[in-house]
Parts: sequence; structure tokens; C-alpha cells
Amino acid sequence: MVIRIGTSGFQYEDWREILYPRDLPKTRFLERYAEEFDSVEINYTYYSMPSARTLASLVRRTPGPFGFAIKLHSTMTHERTADDAAYRAFLEALRPLVDGGRLLAILGQFPQSLWPDAAAREHLERLRERFRDLPLVYEFRNKRWIRDEVRRWLRALRVGYCCVDQPQLPSLVPAVLWVTSPVGYVRLHGRNTEKWYEHEDAAERYDYRYSTQELGEWKDRVRRLAQKAETTLVYFNNHFRGNAVHNARELRGLLGGQGGSRQ
Repeated sequence: MVIRIGTSGFQYEDWREILYPRDLPKTRFLERYAEEFDSVEINYTYYSMPSARTLASLVRRTPGPFGFAIKLHSTMTHERTADDAAYRAFLEALRPLVDGGRLLAILGQFPQSLWPDAAAREHLERLRERFRDLPLVYEFRNKRWIRDEVRRWLRALRVGYCCVDQPQLPSLVPAVLWVTSPVGYVRLHGRNTEKWYEHEDAAERYDYRYSTQELGEWKDRVRRLAQKAETTLVYFNNHFRGNAVHNARELRGLLGGQGGSRQ
């Protein structure tokens, strides 16, 4: 039973004096991050296609046990316009992580507008084929996906399910605890209901600090997930003003040091 706790992304300037010293060059952020956590979710690959050179650099800058979860590009999850060449390029970029044993998961985060119709299912099945036997995980934003039929379908595809914590708004996915592959996966987005849809800056959506009581609920949930998965990955996405760092540290403490502490 392995539990890894980290954050969604690491290159945030407002984490200075929370995780990063004020005078630390941004080029050294990852090294400092890896002193405290043993995995990270890489989000830039949703906006820009990764290269093998860049991902190889991440490997060189982190110690051997450190692992990465990589988010799929938006053309593969939202627009669904990626062609064969794009998928080949993405797979080639992942090679340093795969060869080095550092790839923990590939995350496909899908939009709230994606419903479980025939076209969506066909696309998701095709994604599984494209990424072969690599550890693939799907995050849904529309609660129409939360049915036993979908859970069984994911298990048959050997695709992990991303459990989420987010505002309890009518069409959003609730905190369902499914393990459908060897990888258990959790993303905690915060519960900023007021700013989820109405905000000037998208970062405001993640301006939320979990209370100790709320994290206590997830301590028990993570333990239950970990009993069913080979590896359980927990990432805090409430990055605004360093909330993710504070909460990752606290949850790790609640779990008795489980979760990848390197201190």
C-alpha cells in the first residue's frame, strides 16, 4: 500500500515563503519541491505539448523515487481534435518518464460538457488503445458519469477513476470513491462555490483552504482507497496563495507521515 501526496503544479510565485525561499530562483523550484514531496502532477501539458527534452530535465532534477502524473493535452480531452501525429509526439515525449520508471499516471481531465454518450465513450476507449498499457486515469466533471455501469466499464478498460473534491453544485461530480485500476487517484480542488463559475481570474476558483475537519474526512477516504489500489496518488489543486502546500502537509500529518514525506 503506497500513498503519495503532492500538489497540482509547482511553479507558483505565491508559494514563496510557504515552500520556496524569497530569493530562490524559479529554475530551482522543482528541486526544493522534491525535498518535501515525492510526486507532482504536471499541468502545463494540458496547455502545451510536452517534449522529451523537457520531461527528461524534470527527471534529472529530481531524486530516483520521485514520480510524475502528466495531464493530457486539451486537444485530447476537450476539443478532441488531436491527430495521430499528436498522439505519437505525446507518447514520445513521455519516454524519459517511462524508461526511468517515473511515470505514475496519465490524467485525462474532461470538461463538464462531456456526457456519457456513444461518441464520448468511443473517444475514451480509443484513448485507452492509444496509450496501450500505460497507467491512464480519467477525471469527469459531469455527474452523469457516476453510474455503476461506468465504473464497470472503466475497470474493463483498465482505466483509473479520479476521485474529486470540489463544490457541491448541481451538475458536478460528488466525492465518489472508486478504484478501477491499480492506481487510486484523488484531486482536491477546494470548495469555493462562490467563485467556481463567477471569477475574474481562473485562479480564484482554487482560493480555498481545507479545514482540519475536512481533511480528516479525506484521511479516512484515502486509507480506504489505498486498501484497494497498489498506489494511491493525492494531489491538491487549491494552489492559490499556497493553500495546496499547507493542506498537503496537514493531510500527510493526519496520515501519520504516509504520503511521501522526505523530511
